[in-house]
Amino acid sequence: MSLIASNLCLKPDTEHHLNDVCFEMSKGEIYTIIGRTLAGKTTLLKTIAGLIAPESGSLTLDGRDFGRIPVWKREVAMVYQQFINYPHLSVYENVAFPLKQRGMQPGEINNRVMKALSQVGLDGFENRKIQALSGGQQQRVALARSLVKEANIVLLDEPLVNLDYKLREQLREEFRNIFSAKASENSILIYSSTDPVEAMQLGGQILVMDEGRILQQDSAKEVYENPNSTKVSQITNDPAMNLFEGTVADGKIILSSEIQFDLPQHCQALPQGPYTFGLRAAAISLAEGGFPFTVELSEISGSETFLHLKHEHVQVVGLLDSVQNFNIGETVTAQFDTAHLYAFATDGRLKSSPYGGLK
Repeated sequence: MSLIASNLCLKPDTEHHLNDVCFEMSKGEIYTIIGRTLAGKTTLLKTIAGLIAPESGSLTLDGRDFGRIPVWKREVAMVYQQFINYPHLSVYENVAFPLKQRGMQPGEINNRVMKALSQVGLDGFENRKIQALSGGQQQRVALARSLVKEANIVLLDEPLVNLDYKLREQLREEFRNIFSAKASENSILIYSSTDPVEAMQLGGQILVMDEGRILQQDSAKEVYENPNSTKVSQITNDPAMNLFEGTVADGKIILSSEIQFDLPQHCQALPQGPYTFGLRAAAISLAEGGFPFTVELSEISGSETFLHLKHEHVQVVGLLDSVQNFNIGETVTAQFDTAHLYAFATDGRLKSSPYGGLK
């Protein structure tokens, strides 16, 4: 089974909601659509579900025009950001509801409901009322109601975004196990998120979306190691990858009169000229003999500290693996781990990667 989108477009007003979207998805795979708010993720999921019709382009499933299949006949299940459960029904009745609507026999309904509840870790909760559940448990009920349909395509639209941090961490791991099992049943699972960490942890294929376009589609590992543009590098990292303008000349990278360093091995073949260079926060640390920077902001996050630093036009965020206090305006010396340096052309295209060398 394969789901193929060709040049999907939707422009209901002055802005594109979908802009020439193309992709191919295969059964037994997990796909994560990652993008910032208003990137078009929800619109794309609703288009696949049949809730929105594109103005042009095509969507086919195994060669059939998916757009001509009525919504109620599509083997699609969808989980939304908000918990959509029936508060007057029990957990069992909520999960069984779509099967009863299909007129299934009670025995088959019971088998499917109990299997779905087991998959989401809600064994023994069948008779609980929705109001008696926590937020995370309510989201699991919504997920179970989608899984119980045994649909060919399961869509999840940022299902963890409204949960607290600790609960998101817990459910993220559980969802990955559930999705892997579901994918093995030859379903297509499509998950949307604004969180780069979430996208990478779920694994599978990643589609990076921005302003209605698919910028890159590849494995999670490939997208992380070789983002094909500065835009992708920003969307797929938290904090966003540091980007700074510089010039390659005489075997060096020159960012300013004081910040210059030798070309790393993977950038040796770069022609001379201007580039945009990128480094993740973890590749910038404090060390004696580094470059002078002024502290603009110090953020403590758990057991880590993010330092916002500036030197002339060069602004970066560094990551320290400990809690440290700094004063605004304080001068520190920062070291760049150039073995992890990226080089992009001035138009944003990837030119050299520490994982793949010259492009």
